[in-house]
Amino acid sequence: MDALSSRVPRVLLRLLRSSPLRSFSSTSIPPQLQKVGFIGLGNMGYHMANNLIRAGYLVTVHDINYDAMKKFSEKGIPSKETPFEVAETSDVVITMLPSASNVLDVYTGPNGLLHDRSCVRPWLFIDSSTIDPQTSRKLSASVSSCPLEEQKGYANTPVMLDAPVSGGVTGAEARTLTFMVGGSEEAYIAAKPLFMSMGKNIIYCGGTGNGAAAKICNNLAMAISMIGVSEALALGQSLGISASTLTSIFNSSSARCWSSDSYNPVPGVMERVPSSRNYDVGFSSKLMTKDLALALASAKEVGMNCPLASGAHEIYTELCKQGYESKDFSSVFRHFYGGKDEA
Repeated sequence: MDALSSRVPRVLLRLLRSSPLRSFSSTSIPPQLQKVGFIGLGNMGYHMANNLIRAGYLVTVHDINYDAMKKFSEKGIPSKETPFEVAETSDVVITMLPSASNVLDVYTGPNGLLHDRSCVRPWLFIDSSTIDPQTSRKLSASVSSCPLEEQKGYANTPVMLDAPVSGGVTGAEARTLTFMVGGSEEAYIAAKPLFMSMGKNIIYCGGTGNGAAAKICNNLAMAISMIGVSEALALGQSLGISASTLTSIFNSSSARCWSSDSYNPVPGVMERVPSSRNYDVGFSSKLMTKDLALALASAKEVGMNCPLASGAHEIYTELCKQGYESKDFSSVFRHFYGGKDEA
């Protein structure tokens, strides 16, 4: 538990633990979580916001892409022109953005959520973007230094949680995301109904920035795993073994992993994954390159040598240079290793 824990009184926690909130139905949404601002309506944020709406939350949205906001406004969901306007009507604000620079702009830029660090209405800010732990910690300090517009019985000053996710677009749509949460443990417990409306596994990682650190480590392992599976499957094809046969072997032996049994990179082996749709609509190679750069920067900061991270970063950087930055990161099988579709 970190220093921010004292800002979410224990009386609220007792109420949450003893109340019917664990069912997470629209009739049991706690009042301090009812009005939610959601900023960032891309592939992930679109589905996450929709799941909150289905759960009964009063959601207000914002995105720099007008067409993304239009999908919500056409259904009667309020949309705002700026992050600050979202904050003016929200108890909680969730951000889901591509990079640290986007997050900083939304929070501290002109018409940002903190609006020159004047009084803010939201008592809780949740950032589900994948950014570096250092930025998360600095931003959390900025949030906690702002006075609340109105003192509330459940919070004396605003609190921030870093809560990146894993599970991809499919998980966001199916409400099966894994949330990795850093920050005040009491704020994490208070916000759990929100997380459960968007995901399946909610894991508390410790103090501020630890959620961001966990996500970087997860994506580092995911990139290396996908490269290893793609390399092995491409080699198998070259040696005369079909990708389906080799996948069956992997998935019933020691090579089994998410990249082989849930997100197979070979077109024709598995349905409803990016490889089955020309590697479109997934986790882009550009974003994976960004996340690997974050992992390398964090490793450098603590003086750790990460040769596999370096190699993976070089491979995905090359993919992007070849023009495949918008394709799912599993396209490394086809576009780096020259793997073939399953007949």
